Amino acid sequence: MSDQFDFISANDRPALLAFSTPEWLDSVRTCVQELGYKVHTAATHSDFLIRFSQVRYQLVVLEECFAANTMEENLTLRSLQNMPMSQRRHAAVILLGSSFQTFTPTQAFEKSVHAVINSSELFLIKQLIEKSVGDNAMFLHSYREASNRVYSAGKN
Repeated sequence: MSDQFDFISANDRPALLAFSTPEWLDSVRTCVQELGYKVHTAATHSDFLIRFSQVRYQLVVLEECFAANTMEENLTLRSLQNMPMSQRRHAAVILLGSSFQTFTPTQAFEKSVHAVINSSELFLIKQLIEKSVGDNAMFLHSYREASNRVYSAGKN
């Protein structure tokens, strides 16, 4: 069944994957599903942007050369980087590729993502994603708590 019309319920943990390398996609999809996420995959840049705008994904894993020959040509990554933080803060964004050193904060900051993972460590992807999501949740905990209080106060 295609995930194009997959219903997302309030209890689901949606994840969006964008890969051009089928082996990497299969590995990451399996691990993310084992972590309890409902997985959607994007086939193109426009598919990614449409999906990302329609669902508040908790996790996004993106290949550095998704639908591109180089990272600089990766329109999806550039779109995420140029997106206002308020539109992407709900998702832990992980960039996977051969040009990164896993969990290097400066590389992640430079690419405007939460974590970078070297593709040579794909055999550890489940643990690396768990750590990335946990670190992101801890880092943004105070912000999210304050945002919820402000939002709740505005409703009263």
